[in-house]
Amino acid sequence: MPAMQPNTVSTIAQTIQLSLSPVFMLTGIGALLNVLVGRMARVVDRVRDLEKLHPLSSGPDRDRYVSELRILDRRIKVINFGLFLAVSSAVMTCLVVAQLFVAELIGLRIATIVALTFTTAMLLLIAALISFIVEVRTSLRAVKVREELLEERQG
Repeated sequence: MPAMQPNTVSTIAQTIQLSLSPVFMLTGIGALLNVLVGRMARVVDRVRDLEKLHPLSSGPDRDRYVSELRILDRRIKVINFGLFLAVSSAVMTCLVVAQLFVAELIGLRIATIVALTFTTAMLLLIAALISFIVEVRTSLRAVKVREELLEERQG
């Protein structure tokens, strides 16, 4: 085992500098989480509105409500999965920062582990962003203006 070098203020400062990139990444993940939670809240509110209208409806209106509820259910699942991925990415990013400091403080040579942890965090973030775009596209597909609303009134 190699001899441990004494921890100096300069080596701690270098570790802090190394940890800044993951900390900025955490800021971005936090912003993504905020967007996802906001979208989830809007979807849940719409579901609650439709749940009130559904029992009172019939015919084409009822069919439209059921169709929209199915899309909203899908959106909830995609957003929930995106939230899971983003939070997992944040946890892995925090682990990177912790690993950097622990390695520096006790002299561990874990560069490969830190790199793998950071790569995992990035892959989880990529998956969360893909989930976000899937949800956005799903929501846009659901928005259909009925023809009768687009027609000009005669008279």
